[in-house]
Amino acid sequence: MNQAQAKDTRQQVAQAIRAVESKKGEDVAILEMDRASGAFTDFFVVCSGTNPRQIQAIADEVERKLSQSGLRPNSMEGYTQAEWVLLDYVDFVVHIFSERARKFYDLERLWKSARRLRPTDLVKRPAPRKPAAKKAVRKTATSRKAVGKGRTKATSRSKTKSKSTKRARRSS
Repeated sequence: MNQAQAKDTRQQVAQAIRAVESKKGEDVAILEMDRASGAFTDFFVVCSGTNPRQIQAIADEVERKLSQSGLRPNSMEGYTQAEWVLLDYVDFVVHIFSERARKFYDLERLWKSARRLRPTDLVKRPAPRKPAAKKAVRKTATSRKAVGKGRTKATSRSKTKSKSTKRARRSS
């Protein structure tokens, strides 16, 4: 697989993951298969659904999103039973499991030589922009009044305190 094909495949996998996430697929795992493992594909996308209807909805959404890019699955299996739906796109395979079936088949353990990826690992993001310079802090109305009279807040408070101290001394 050349570099352009690999980039396209990564983008397609990222698109499949966005489709899974839009239908609230749970515990999404991306496995980049080790070439030495004898795997028949480059990536596995593994996720779980909570019930058969959600599992079918996830499969439908993945198929719909990828077909908009002109990509159709080579095969789809398990859709009717919706315990484990498999969408084979040749360069990657999407597995949508019920919780029970996922624990039973444990693909992540079976393919432990595969490298686990995060969705952000698939598509290079543009470098973050530098933050804008900080704006000057605006003075509050009370501090402007005190400064306008030639005093700061601290000197205003100390003068007030000294006046009350003088009054207390006079009365005693």
